[in-house]
Amino acid sequence: MPALPAGYQELARARDRILAAARDNPGIVNLDADYVENKPQLLIEIDRARAGDLGISVNDVSQALQTLMGSRRVSTYVRDGEEYRVIVQADNPDRVDEARLSSVYLKSRDGALVPLSAVLVTREGSTAKELGRFNKMRAIVLQGGLAPGYTLGQALTFLENEAHSSPEITAIGYRGESQALKQTGGSIWVVFGLTVLVIYLLLAAQYESFIHPAVIISAVPLAVSGAVIGIWAAGMTINLFSQIGIVMLVGLAAKNGVLIIDYANQLRDAGKDVAEAIREAAIRRLRPILMTSLATVAGAVPLAMAEGAGAGARSAIGMVVVFGVTIATAVTLYLVPVLYRALAPYTSSPQTVSRRLQSMMRGQREDAEAPAA
Repeated sequence: MPALPAGYQELARARDRILAAARDNPGIVNLDADYVENKPQLLIEIDRARAGDLGISVNDVSQALQTLMGSRRVSTYVRDGEEYRVIVQADNPDRVDEARLSSVYLKSRDGALVPLSAVLVTREGSTAKELGRFNKMRAIVLQGGLAPGYTLGQALTFLENEAHSSPEITAIGYRGESQALKQTGGSIWVVFGLTVLVIYLLLAAQYESFIHPAVIISAVPLAVSGAVIGIWAAGMTINLFSQIGIVMLVGLAAKNGVLIIDYANQLRDAGKDVAEAIREAAIRRLRPILMTSLATVAGAVPLAMAEGAGAGARSAIGMVVVFGVTIATAVTLYLVPVLYRALAPYTSSPQTVSRRLQSMMRGQREDAEAPAA
C-alpha cells in the first residue's frame, strides 16, 4: 500500500534529525527551518467515554464548540426579496477564555443539563505560526549558509542523504539557488560544449577551413584554466554563476585569435608567405587586442569586488572574467601565432579560389579578344 502523506509532527521529527546532523557538518552554517513550534495554542479533545455515559453525541459537542469558538450557519430568511443568512456565534468576551466552556450546557440522555467542560479535555500545546506547503504537500523548508570552500552541491548532497534516511519524508523539493543549481547545474557544461561547437562551425564557414577555427578555439582552454585559477585564488567554488562566466569566456577568448588570424589571412591574400604574414599580424594587432582585453577586464573588476546583497553571484562572474581574459590574452599572443605558423601551410589563402577564378576569367577574355590568325 502507498505510504500516507506525513503530518507536520512527523516532518518535525525528521527536521530535528536533519538539523542535528547538519550541526556536525562544518560546511553548513546556521541551518534553520521555517516550521518552529513557538505559537501557543489550546487543544480541546472530546472525552468520548464520558460523553457516551451521559448520552451526549460527538456531533452535539462539535456544534456547541463551533458555535462558541467559531460561527455556524443555522438558517436563512427572506426579507424584501433578499435572502439573509442566520449566523450563530458567541460574543467576543465569551470566546477568549477556556473558562467559558463551563457556561455552555448540553442536554444529557435523561434531560439534565451538563456543562460543556464536563465532556472536554483541554491541554496546552504549541505549533508553528505558518504551515507551509510545496506542490500541494505538507512541507518544511530548510535554509542555511555555506562555509568557505564548501559548495552548494556538496551541501545538497548531504541534506538529500539525510532526508532519504528519514521515512517521514516522501518527496524533496528545491527553491532559490538550490532549484537553479538542480535545473541548470548539470546542463551548463553541455551548454559550454555546444557554445564551442557553434562558434567553431561559424568560424569554419567564415574562413572556409577547419584549421583556422581550431587555432582560434585553442585559446578557450587557456581562458577556462585562468578562470579556475582565479576562483581558487579568491577562495571561491565553481558554482552556477562561475559556470555562466566560463561560458562567457568562450567568446571573449576567441576574439583575440580572430583579430590575429583575420589580419594574417588578409596579408596572405596580398601575396605574403605564412611566416611573414603571421609575424606582421601579431605586431599590428597587439594594440587592439590589449585595448579590448583591458577594457573587458576593467569592466569586470567592479563585479569581482562587489559587496552587499547579491555580491556572491556578481563576484563569481567578475572573478572568472578578470582572470580568464587576462591569462587568455597573455598566452594567446604567443600560442595563436605559433599554431598558425605550424598549421597554416596546410591551408590555402582564403581568397585563393577567388583569385584562380578571376585569373581564369581574365585568360578567357584575353583569348576571346585576341585576333584570329
